[in-house]
Amino acid sequence: MKSGRQLLTAGVTALAPAIWGSTYLATTEWLPPDRPLLAATVRALPAGLILLAFTRTLPTWIWLWRTLVLGTLNIGAFLFLLFVAAYRLPGGVAAMIMSVQPMFVLILAALFLGDRIRFTHVVACVLGAGGVALLVFKGIVALDFVGVAAALGGAACMATGITLTKRWGRPDGVGLLPFTGWQLVAGGLVLLPFALSIEGLPATITGTNLIGFAYLILLGAVISYAIWFRGIERLPALAVSFLVLGSPIVATLLGYLFLHETLSIPQLVGILVIIVAALLAQPRPVKTRGPGPHDPPGSDNPAPPEPKPVMDMEGKRP
Repeated sequence: MKSGRQLLTAGVTALAPAIWGSTYLATTEWLPPDRPLLAATVRALPAGLILLAFTRTLPTWIWLWRTLVLGTLNIGAFLFLLFVAAYRLPGGVAAMIMSVQPMFVLILAALFLGDRIRFTHVVACVLGAGGVALLVFKGIVALDFVGVAAALGGAACMATGITLTKRWGRPDGVGLLPFTGWQLVAGGLVLLPFALSIEGLPATITGTNLIGFAYLILLGAVISYAIWFRGIERLPALAVSFLVLGSPIVATLLGYLFLHETLSIPQLVGILVIIVAALLAQPRPVKTRGPGPHDPPGSDNPAPPEPKPVMDMEGKRP
């Protein structure tokens, strides 16, 4: 039963990366062109303010700096580095490099959470990276150093954010929605000066742009990040990190369906490999024996049998 609940939790948590994968289509089709940082800022900051206005809960003094750290790692710095990598590297290469993120989580979870590194976890990391390579690889290309560094930095930010979110948890008495709102506001404030100084505001905003911004705020942030942080609470850090690899799968499928992009046999194999890797990374059910004669009714964990009395040579108790 417990393994079934964990698998269901993993499936629900995977909805968040799936929504993030759809934001590529929303950004290219509905938002002003060439302003990804503005899109990320509008996605995070208003969503966080909406949640704070709805919940009316602010962080205490110790959670002020923790929120800034988590919001920067999970949202602000991660999205900024992601867009730098996407601009400076050819199509798909950034996603390939950032697929090392589960490997970072594997190491960080062992160091800071005490999680054991298992052979299946290592295999899952290799399969996940290989699956993403099959999914997005477009041929041999020249690599830009800044782009590669940004992609690796983005993967490290997300891995560290997942690990620290798991380690710190939520403060007592604070619900999931305000906790999500804190991080969205912090991440949006980190992004805001970069968006204004690098890209600026568009000259005009159309009705289609407003639909795109509403999609990013409500689905791309409020709902998806609440689902995501709920999953981090309930699943092992490594299991959550692999679910992020679902984002390029959804982006590829939507590009094929709506943008007339190609979908080859290697890409389909890559999708299958990523799914297998994510399943390998999920926690395994613990096998228990049925109740024994010395266990109380309803017990699934048998107690050790009572020790036999010591007998002397004639079979009598001493």
